[in-house]
Amino acid sequence: MLLRNILSKGFSLRNSSSYCMRPSVGLERDVEDVLEAAHQFAKKEMYPKMAEWDKQGELPMDVLKKAGEMGFGAIYCSGDHGGSGLSRLHASVIFEQLSMGCVSTAAYISIHNMCAWMLDTYGPDKLKEDLLPDMALFNKLGSYCLTEPDAGSDAASIRTTATKKGDYYVVNGSKAFISGAGTSDNYFVMMRQDGAAPGAKGIFCLMIENGTEGFSFGKKEDKLGWNSQPTRILTFEDCKVPITNQIGKDGFGFNIAMAGLNGGRVNIASCSLGAAQRSLDLAIEHLKCRKQFGKTLSDFQYNQFKLAELATKLYTSRLIVRNAAEQLDNDLPEKVALCAMAKLHATDNCFDVVNGALQMFGGYGFLKDYPIQQYLRDIRVHQILEGTNEMMRLLISRDLLTKDIFWSS
Repeated sequence: MLLRNILSKGFSLRNSSSYCMRPSVGLERDVEDVLEAAHQFAKKEMYPKMAEWDKQGELPMDVLKKAGEMGFGAIYCSGDHGGSGLSRLHASVIFEQLSMGCVSTAAYISIHNMCAWMLDTYGPDKLKEDLLPDMALFNKLGSYCLTEPDAGSDAASIRTTATKKGDYYVVNGSKAFISGAGTSDNYFVMMRQDGAAPGAKGIFCLMIENGTEGFSFGKKEDKLGWNSQPTRILTFEDCKVPITNQIGKDGFGFNIAMAGLNGGRVNIASCSLGAAQRSLDLAIEHLKCRKQFGKTLSDFQYNQFKLAELATKLYTSRLIVRNAAEQLDNDLPEKVALCAMAKLHATDNCFDVVNGALQMFGGYGFLKDYPIQQYLRDIRVHQILEGTNEMMRLLISRDLLTKDIFWSS
């Protein structure tokens, strides 16, 4: 895999620009080299096709295979079964760069990586041996399945159930808003064991393969953004799943789902960073060449000050996201709140950056001939999924009000 070669050989692909918003500012050399490799991939393989993928509404399998060859399919999984064995910080800078090429496709890659990590961390050895090498190369795609039609933010209230019968579980229920549904091969599904206690403790996880009898898909959803990845409802009707497909122990599924989401929040925040960076760069180019009232838009102090505000929002977002990625690797006890802060701050502020950049384009920003409107449409959902930003506020405030404060009177 190319990422391993970059790290082992120690050569640098680094950009020497002194631009203060250069995404590699402050990074160690190995992380900067991985960032540059991802940047070149996004620039060559993704950005030229971004608008086309948005119209087609299907995952670009040829590019995903190339991403797998790069090592982007199981970034923070161990190397035992084909993973790249990198850190969460490496993953964050990769997703940031890939999202500059196409937010929707990069976001799906991040979800696939979350599934691969769940399997690598909690799955049985045989299942890891069978699935992870193909997932690492995007020969098999993964989808994360927690949300249901009647269970969104209240994830512990899910009603999909599994009844154990001999060597199988018989699954009944449905899942909603599943990214990659219909195209993915492996579905990591949170469900309730029949007869188990209500709430989070009664939930466990099964991997269900596409094509399993009793497993079907609803229509492809027509969405505002994230169009390069299909989204559908999943339905399970007396679906027989081998007990050997269980991920983790009984009653541990909610823990697995939440552990996956800690990283998922950092990943999706990283995708917002990439959209904001590219939008800011586009806006700067536009302001320098567009003229009104006899001078370029970049000569107007209002636009200069607005650029400064947008850049500051992006830079602080990048700092908090990368710090959360490092603390997740360090397994700090505060990781849940830190990942929630990163997701809340970055997705809110990066949306503001993209929206502000679009405003600088005036009417042109509203045209689909220009990419900035696609960045706006694609990152809007980042304030909703992987836990809404309202739920992020709940997680942060819960930590603040239930832990001992730093300086008590």
